[in-house]
Amino acid sequence: MKQILKGAGVFALVLAASGAAQADKASDTLNIAFTKELENVDSFYNSAREGVILQRSIWDGLIYRDPYSGEYRGNLATDWTWVDDVTLDLNLREGVTFHNGEPFDADDVVATVNWVADEKNGVKTQRNVNWMKSAEKLEQFKVRIHLKDPFPAAIEYLAGPVSIYPNEYYAKVGPTGMGLNPVGTGPYKVVSVEPGKHFVLEKYENYHKDSPKGQPKIGHLDIRTIPDFNTQAAELFSGGLDWIWQVPPDQAESLGAMGSFTVANESTMRIGYLTFDGAGRTGAGNPLTKKLVRQAISHAIDRKTIVAALLKGNSRVVNSFCFPSQFGCEQDVTTYDYDPQKAKELLAEAGYPDGLEIDFYAYRNREYAEAMLGYLEAVGIKTNFKLLQYSALRELTMKEGVPMSFQTWGSYSINDASASVSQYFKFGSLDTTQDQQIKDWLDVADSSVDPEKRKEYYSKALKRIADEAFWLPLFSYNANYVFTQDLDYAPTTDAIPRFFQMSWK
Repeated sequence: MKQILKGAGVFALVLAASGAAQADKASDTLNIAFTKELENVDSFYNSAREGVILQRSIWDGLIYRDPYSGEYRGNLATDWTWVDDVTLDLNLREGVTFHNGEPFDADDVVATVNWVADEKNGVKTQRNVNWMKSAEKLEQFKVRIHLKDPFPAAIEYLAGPVSIYPNEYYAKVGPTGMGLNPVGTGPYKVVSVEPGKHFVLEKYENYHKDSPKGQPKIGHLDIRTIPDFNTQAAELFSGGLDWIWQVPPDQAESLGAMGSFTVANESTMRIGYLTFDGAGRTGAGNPLTKKLVRQAISHAIDRKTIVAALLKGNSRVVNSFCFPSQFGCEQDVTTYDYDPQKAKELLAEAGYPDGLEIDFYAYRNREYAEAMLGYLEAVGIKTNFKLLQYSALRELTMKEGVPMSFQTWGSYSINDASASVSQYFKFGSLDTTQDQQIKDWLDVADSSVDPEKRKEYYSKALKRIADEAFWLPLFSYNANYVFTQDLDYAPTTDAIPRFFQMSWK
């Protein structure tokens, strides 16, 4: 709690020394702060939430899902038809041009799909694309996408992380060039990129008029990476920033009480969780290969108190490794209530009556992690805490494994359990469990065209994960948005701020 109080004290000084400034609408520029660095803007070669946000503004997908109604509507495709369980035909929209002037047609879709579906090209999150086998051109404005196997969530993915790139430009510049000079068909075109630091976008005047996204209303977006919240707050008050998000709960409450800004809280699909090296990648003697130890840790942590004291807002404890709104997210699973005495008994039963010592990794929300470390220490588990950058922790987990880590996952805001549980429990490089039974059940759930069968097999997999305490789901996240009162903006539950739907009042 010392770190929280220290931050709150600095923030109070910022408030005392600052006077709220009005946004300069005359420049028609929305000044935005990101907290985390985004090194590569190419949407297929980053897995950060900031990348997802920029992807929606710079690029279009074939399909669009309305964030309020959930309805699927045509975007770069006007309509689509399933030929059979593994073949999808799409008619494409005519008259669309990329930001660099290239005309959009079937060649762009074919080139994009065939590139990202080829595993050797190294798309960052394979789960988003590896269900596609290939695409072929039927006519100038008609394509056919071939799936490797039946994948009923295909439309959801085509409406989310699958951006369409200009084939000629991408053939020349590849992921590196696209990351430095992005080109899409989206509502905003990129003016400049300073990797990890600064992104400038402007309204694309030739954005296609029939887009379900609507037309962009604000002329310019100026996005800077500012890791320190107190610096963000100071700039908000001086007028250097108009919009910030992921504001810590206590600070959001203070800003809301002032009445100078609009403060909005909304739930998100992101969940926090603990990974356990049940497969023994970090060594056969790793205590986390023992079910009793994993269960002890699960009972040792008071998730309700962490939510109430630290996350606040619309967060809640989750017991299943998925977000409750996702299709197939079974909620009737084994739960682990806070019970430190039971945790001690389970440790003793596992052969650790005097406790144990273990490495504990995290990449964000240090105060949440430190709260968990305190609970673990109270039952006799000493931790060696290691806070890494997200990319470093991800790479370490993939290559060598870590005994235990606190991580989060937002499912790319895909409202299907395949985007959560199937991402991590199907023997990929991030699967710390390597349980064949779970993989077999998920294979059925991911490929069945029968919705009830999908639910049945996701349920089996999620229940086994909970029964064995392979991982411990912790809580859902919420997001606090603070922005100038001159801005008209309503957050959505998928935690994707859509700048193209914002406007000045």
